[in-house]
Amino acid sequence: MASLREVKNRISSVEGTRKITSAMRMVASAKLARVEEKIENMLPYQQKLDEIVGKLLSSMESIKSPFIVEREPKRIALIAVSSNTTLCGAYNANVFRETTKQIKKLSHLGEDSLFIYPIGNQIHRSLKKAGYNLMGSYTELADNPTYSESYALAEELMDDFKKGKIDKVMIVYHHFRSIAAQELRVEQFLPFDLSAYKAEKEDKQGLSSTIEYLIEPNQEELIEELLPKVISQKLFTTLVDTNAAEHGARSMAMQLATDNADDMVEDLTKLYNKSRQQAVTNELLDIIGGSMR
Repeated sequence: MASLREVKNRISSVEGTRKITSAMRMVASAKLARVEEKIENMLPYQQKLDEIVGKLLSSMESIKSPFIVEREPKRIALIAVSSNTTLCGAYNANVFRETTKQIKKLSHLGEDSLFIYPIGNQIHRSLKKAGYNLMGSYTELADNPTYSESYALAEELMDDFKKGKIDKVMIVYHHFRSIAAQELRVEQFLPFDLSAYKAEKEDKQGLSSTIEYLIEPNQEELIEELLPKVISQKLFTTLVDTNAAEHGARSMAMQLATDNADDMVEDLTKLYNKSRQQAVTNELLDIIGGSMR
């Protein structure tokens, strides 16, 4: 059985760790609250933009844009989004696992036809260590994504897609559902999918309703101006969503670590009390044994 001093030192060590994990949980919860506020402020704009785009596209018979052109995927860009720091459970490991899975699926294209964009220090380090060629480092987009930085990356991808340098863009990220649940997703970023916007909504009578719009100067210029904004907003929304998922995962991981520390302190305290009681009992037996001689 361990000595009283050893057990006491272990209790002090675990209590110190518990203070750290508890503090990190509170920090993660505070950051999550700020990101949720950011999402709530952005949500009305996103919903209104989707509503306008949906009504406009549903009223148009034909739509021409370089960003909706389906081509044979010979050159593919893959965006992988992780966090910059660790201590968030299996969050980063899941992103790396899914990213490598997608890379293996696309291995028939060859290394020169696969362009990997790592967002976050953890996925960047993991992919680089695995020997993959990367298109740069985008760590600044992981901690606090801004629209201007998101737009710069989206504009680069849209320009390459428009010029035919890449035929498809996929993104691997976590969707924030709740603190306890983050859903790993793989979605197509380009070409832009219009199916969700072009679906006509039925009214309460079950009849499809279309609205006729007077478009100035013309339909082509409107689509040319509108779609890049929608695509850029989609990337920004995805990065904010992922940021919320990261803080949720870290908050849950630190909560579990704190709970485990509490259980360990309780077990060690019982062991300490048992050891002390045994030591006292042994001393009493020695005293009694000595007095009887």
